[in-house]
Amino acid sequence: MTQTTERAAVRPDPGPPAPAPVPRTARLWRGATPWLFLLAPLTLLIVFTYAPIANTVAYSFTDWDGVSPELRYTGTGNYEELFTRPDLFEVFWVSGYYLAASVVQIVAALYFATVLSFHVRFRTFFKGVLFFPYLINGVAIGFVFLYFFQDGGTLDSVLALFGAESDRAWLDTPESANTSLAAVSVWRHLGLNFVLFLGAIQSIPGDLYEAAELDGANRWQQFRHIIAPGIKPVLSLTVILSISGSLSVFEIPYIMTGGATGTETFVIQTVKLAFQFNKTGLASAAALVLLLIVLAVTWVQRRLVPDDKVDLT
Repeated sequence: MTQTTERAAVRPDPGPPAPAPVPRTARLWRGATPWLFLLAPLTLLIVFTYAPIANTVAYSFTDWDGVSPELRYTGTGNYEELFTRPDLFEVFWVSGYYLAASVVQIVAALYFATVLSFHVRFRTFFKGVLFFPYLINGVAIGFVFLYFFQDGGTLDSVLALFGAESDRAWLDTPESANTSLAAVSVWRHLGLNFVLFLGAIQSIPGDLYEAAELDGANRWQQFRHIIAPGIKPVLSLTVILSISGSLSVFEIPYIMTGGATGTETFVIQTVKLAFQFNKTGLASAAALVLLLIVLAVTWVQRRLVPDDKVDLT
């Protein structure tokens, strides 16, 4: 074999030919394609979320009445009035009823989600029953329960069948009215928490339950050592939603009582400041303060209960 033949034998394989360079126009279209898909949702987000927030911030530094085309800059006057009037923050005591109701709601939703995650007869039917109230419009729920709690209404009629006293005015005192409204809130929002918990429980690998049963673990032990750690992130999210929802309740009490008999919440008060007393500037400041309170509570909760990655294996 000659030297030339040896060089030809050891010559490396050049491999496949290099791809042709992508034209500049094609590269630009490839980079712009994701933004074209995001154009519509981003436009809606800016128009209906960020632009109103920016306007609210601007209005909070004026004395605008919501009607006049003229705006007079007042600086921090609205915030000073807001924090120097304790009566504007006393309505937060009403949120305590809904906060207590949210605890009942979370416990009940977690209980039903745990039970229905196992093999139970008619569990599909019960899932639908629990989630159905969340699908109903809040205004419709308010009107239905307004007749439910009225004097001589459905609740009084049901209690009379069992021989209980049925002449109580459920919405005429602050204590009974707020308790009744909080109970309606539990009934309506239970389904959302139930679905969140159920999805989190069903995402846990079934092998863990089988191994626990082989080790002789009962249902409570399975819940304590498998389900509870496995749904910790969802439980943390539910707590955040419950606390923020308790601070910003509006729909049910506004429809059923209009904020009367001591049921006025901070959001109802803000709406009245804007549309009943024509103090849109002060109402904008109140709305921003509520937003900051919710964000602060969320931040504190996330710091106290960090969202750590759960590893059950």
